[in-house]
Amino acid sequence: MNDPRLENGIFFLKKTITFANGMHLWSWQRLFVGVMLVGDAIVVYWRLIRRYRQMQLRHVIEELHYIADGHFDHRIPFVVKTDLQKVIDSINALVDSTVASMEEERQIEQSKDDLITNVSHDIRTPLTSIIGYFGLLKSSELNEDQAKYIKIAYDKALQMKALAEDLFEYTTLRSSTNNKLVLAPLHVNSMLEQVAAGFELEAEKKNIAFNVVTRPRDLVIDADAKMIVRMLNNLISNALKYGHGATEINLIANKVNNKFVELRVENNGEQIPKKSLQKIFDRFYRVESSRNLKTGGTGLGLAITKSIVDLHGGTIKCQSTSELTSFIIQLPLNSPKAK
Repeated sequence: MNDPRLENGIFFLKKTITFANGMHLWSWQRLFVGVMLVGDAIVVYWRLIRRYRQMQLRHVIEELHYIADGHFDHRIPFVVKTDLQKVIDSINALVDSTVASMEEERQIEQSKDDLITNVSHDIRTPLTSIIGYFGLLKSSELNEDQAKYIKIAYDKALQMKALAEDLFEYTTLRSSTNNKLVLAPLHVNSMLEQVAAGFELEAEKKNIAFNVVTRPRDLVIDADAKMIVRMLNNLISNALKYGHGATEINLIANKVNNKFVELRVENNGEQIPKKSLQKIFDRFYRVESSRNLKTGGTGLGLAITKSIVDLHGGTIKCQSTSELTSFIIQLPLNSPKAK
């Protein structure tokens, strides 16, 4: 229990005991309390300043993530009175430099594409004439050596024309200013059957059967029919050329979540090496250079295919195992309007 007399005695001692200059013990207690209050105020102020700077840093990081997501026209807008401002200025300067470099690279790439487009377009006309003349020479009376070299020249001219046409189509597809989608409702099952019919003779020579499956059979997609057919032709041609040992090619279409159409071109032939899967859609990339020389490939077929898929707002990937090689395309049911 508290003793009132003891408390009164302690208070009396505080009031009566004095130090130098006449200061009472009670006055030193007040000074101590005051010092503690000032110290608490300083700590609270320091914590508030620290918290504020942490919030500023978080905002800078959020702005940086926003820019990194592809919003390269955005800059960090706020100004601070600390060394953090140097970081903000450096980030904005770095983004400006990056955007300028990207634009310069885009212009260089566009110039290259324009050059390839113009050259490939201009070279097709004389190549057509050369092929025609070689065709006439092939049909004329020639000795064995003449016929041999005329045939070689004729075949090489055909390869050059195929390369020029592929180059022209590839660069045209990449150019957003020269290319437009012609969208129309496309009956997927009918299209797949017609495309397969166009390769039946070549497939029969190699003992390859086509299987066409569409779920549902009345599936319709908004797409550019000419481009979709070219895309499928490229994939089927690759399967026939490079799918050694294949006995069947599957053309499969499935409706996915009422939003997408999944097209699959599959063959059970030779497996594509894993190291080639990531580069297989790059222009001029060939899985086996020697094999492409024999088959006459240009290395642009899959690059053209990917450009067509991209233009429709879709995706394409390749999966290959010892049992099955599949090119899987996902297209929106309603493709974006032509730009």
